[in-house]
Amino acid sequence: MNKVDRIIRGNIVLKDSVIKGEVGIKEGKIVSIHEGTGSLEAKTIKDFGDAYVFPGVIDVHVHCFSNPDEGFVPTSTSAAAGGITTFLDMPYDLPNPINNVEIFKKKVEQLEKEAVVDICLWGTISKKNGTDQIIPLAEAGAVAFKMSTFETDEYRFPRIPDNEIIKAMRLIEETGLRAAFHSENDEIIVDLIDQYKEEGKVYPKAHNETRPPVTETSAVLKLMEFAYWTNVKLHIVHVSHPRTIDLIKQFQAQGVKVTCETCYPYLLMDVEDLEAYGPVAKNNPPLREKEEVQGLWKHIEEGNIDLISSDHAPWSLAHKVKGYENIFLASSGMPGVEIMTPLMFNSTVANGKLSPNEFANLMSSHPAEVFSIPCKGQINIGFDADFTVIDPNQKTMIDQTSFKSYSKLSPFDGQVVDGKVISTIVRGEEVFDGENVTQQPGFGKFVPGSAFKVAAAR
Repeated sequence: MNKVDRIIRGNIVLKDSVIKGEVGIKEGKIVSIHEGTGSLEAKTIKDFGDAYVFPGVIDVHVHCFSNPDEGFVPTSTSAAAGGITTFLDMPYDLPNPINNVEIFKKKVEQLEKEAVVDICLWGTISKKNGTDQIIPLAEAGAVAFKMSTFETDEYRFPRIPDNEIIKAMRLIEETGLRAAFHSENDEIIVDLIDQYKEEGKVYPKAHNETRPPVTETSAVLKLMEFAYWTNVKLHIVHVSHPRTIDLIKQFQAQGVKVTCETCYPYLLMDVEDLEAYGPVAKNNPPLREKEEVQGLWKHIEEGNIDLISSDHAPWSLAHKVKGYENIFLASSGMPGVEIMTPLMFNSTVANGKLSPNEFANLMSSHPAEVFSIPCKGQINIGFDADFTVIDPNQKTMIDQTSFKSYSKLSPFDGQVVDGKVISTIVRGEEVFDGENVTQQPGFGKFVPGSAFKVAAAR
């Protein structure tokens, strides 16, 4: 009988199958997988019965510091409660974006002191002459680079000019990392917003009307053509419209290395929810029409969308309240790390729309593969012992007042969904027991990107 540190039992979700069995863990790593029980011996055994033991969910799109009142402790605590074992934190921090090595290294130090789950860090570039930091940031451990074709803030979240995008893509291609983009057509959107403001059209749906689908598809087309000529790995974040996926498929057929994600709100809400909830349901790009949401689901079922993220943006009521009078005055985004996993389980596995394996691919395996996150995303020998355990026979009540995030606002407040995260396990240690977060800040680790190993080997 094999002796291990810990044993996890339940319905183990492997790459292509689900087995009723057990997983052996030593020093935070998976060392054995067995169908049935009795092959392993350990002092600590966690038997989850008929619950699904998924590979740890990975959220690639999280904003810890867009609101400096949030930070690593609230977000990673919230992530643990939401079944997320690893997340990728975006670089658009306030006051300073992560666009140079010095500030990146300071963020790593803070992460190691404050994180409850494991975290990778994105890098970015400044608006002008910022590409000289790309190679150093990759060597320091950035997991990927985020840029934007829409300007939220000239310093913190700038629109990168085309000439700088081309330069950045060429350098990022050298690192082997991905160039990811917030893809919206700045000129069309700004002109439409100015027009709507002049005409006094500031109702909630105006946010959707001033960001029509062409503002997404036209930006994505440009980026994919740039990627064709630079050979960079391209990633399109928060896709909101099915035509974007149609275009991505065309460029993939031409050999362009482009992947994409959508976010849980684009699958679970539509523009009528924007009208109903107002600024609480405002995000960029905006919520779309019902038939467009159905088109996204069709792409999910056909396997054309690589992964699902939260785009966690922890705004308070103070950031949203002005939007009740004028939607354009509200901050964009909503919290998600604590509720994305149960919401998506409810809308996929619980209703038979996706198999447990397909769910694991979207939420765990594909995120790790797209961003080359080492030892994450699979229940496989040699991988980190990261697990998200969901009991399909229990329910989750979405209660915004109990969020561990600074943000206590969600259009999903009050919903009851099928499936409950009953345990979150990171490197073999339970960080959430179904009721409480059980690890202190500092347990989580910085996970460097794949280019870091190349740099370290030199």
